[in-house]
Parts: sequence; structure tokens; C-alpha cells
Amino acid sequence: MDSIKIIRNQDDYQQAMARLGALMDNNEDSDELAALAAVIEVYENKHYAIDTSKVSALDVIKFRMQQNGLTQQDMQQYLGSASKVSEVLNGKRSLSLTMIRKLNKGLHIPAELLLNAV
Repeated sequence: MDSIKIIRNQDDYQQAMARLGALMDNNEDSDELAALAAVIEVYENKHYAIDTSKVSALDVIKFRMQQNGLTQQDMQQYLGSASKVSEVLNGKRSLSLTMIRKLNKGLHIPAELLLNAV
């Protein structure tokens, strides 16, 4: 096992990511991979943390729609009728628990990101 070093700067981070990629490409399930992933996670949490308290459920839904190329019509299976979809996407209707469950199961949106809308 190569020695794992603390990531102190962007160059260290890039080297660690390259090594992690190599380990993953080789399908290695090793102590080195686990330790490297933990060190990378600490660095990323410090330098690349995203404040999810400023992200609304509507932002998350619209982002997932964009990622998956979904239209308002596609969202009817998760939110209900066309008018409900329109109201939700325009911020005029809150999400119901049923909607949250469907969005969580169908679009794999974490429920905790949607619950602040209830």
C-alpha cells in the first residue's frame, strides 16, 4: 500500500483523485482505496461544501428535470394533473407527502431535500 498523505492543496487533491481513479479502474477493494476516499472526503467537505439550506425543493426538482430532460408533461406521474404540475413548478402549490414519495422513488431525489417544502 502506498502511503496516504493529507491533502493540503489543489495539486495534492488532483494527485489523490488520480490515484483513486486508478484504484477504482482496477476494481481494487483495498484499505488504500478506503483510506484515500476518506482523506478526499475530508478535503472536499472543507473546500467544496454546498450549503443545501439555501436550495429549495423546487430548485432540486427543476435541476433533476433538466438532468433527465423531463418536461412538465413527464412530471404528471409524480405530481398529478397538468394543473398541479404547473402550480408546483411555479411555486404556487406545496408538495404533498404523496408527491414527495413519488419524486423520491421515481427520480431518486433524497426526501430530506424535498421535506422542507411541506
